[in-house]
Amino acid sequence: MASSTNEPRVVRVSQKGQVTIPKGLREKFGIETPGEVFVYEERGRIIIEPVPSPGELYGIHAGEHERGEVLERVRELKDEEKRQEEERVERLRPSEDE
Repeated sequence: MASSTNEPRVVRVSQKGQVTIPKGLREKFGIETPGEVFVYEERGRIIIEPVPSPGELYGIHAGEHERGEVLERVRELKDEEKRQEEERVERLRPSEDE
């Protein structure tokens, strides 16, 4: 049975302060290993966000952004790309009438 990525998990913190991000969360958020993440505090919580690759940032203008804004835009672009690909596949799929 696969565990939900929404369920809290206890992970150990090593003597060096290292934590392993559970595999399901790494996969869900596209965190490559080895890789990098942003870590910061917001409203009394520790926030971890994937660092977008240069390819994901193509076309996004540099400048002042709110935290998480660039990542949200990258997610929107990925979702749109996925939707377009699904539409292409559906158009190319032979209909059951054929």
